[in-house]
Amino acid sequence: MSAPNMSDAYRNAIGDAGAALITHIGLVDETDTEIAGGDPAYARQAVTWVGASNGVIRPNADLTFNVPAATTVAGWRGWTALTAGTDRGGPDITNEVYANQGTYKLLAASSGVDHANPV
Repeated sequence: MSAPNMSDAYRNAIGDAGAALITHIGLVDETDTEIAGGDPAYARQAVTWVGASNGVIRPNADLTFNVPAATTVAGWRGWTALTAGTDRGGPDITNEVYANQGTYKLLAASSGVDHANPV
């Protein structure tokens, strides 16, 4: 089945509406569990989205996270709040293993949510 022929304006409107539902980004490990702990402590990061282009929204800046020792970063998820809230989902990434406390930088240019490829 070929993808519906939706206009760019429609896909961008859907992308921008979706951006309003995700206010924070958090990291998950290889079991899809949100990372916790560390010193300095891990925390979700507030995100502001660039207006959708071709149905894709991207953070307006790189986001840096503290990562505790003995942790594998395996993906990021969009959340509705700094703590608790609703997990809106997100992509898995190539695992990055931290033997020691460190930082993970989510690059805005290569991260985003694609609303342009409906099934």
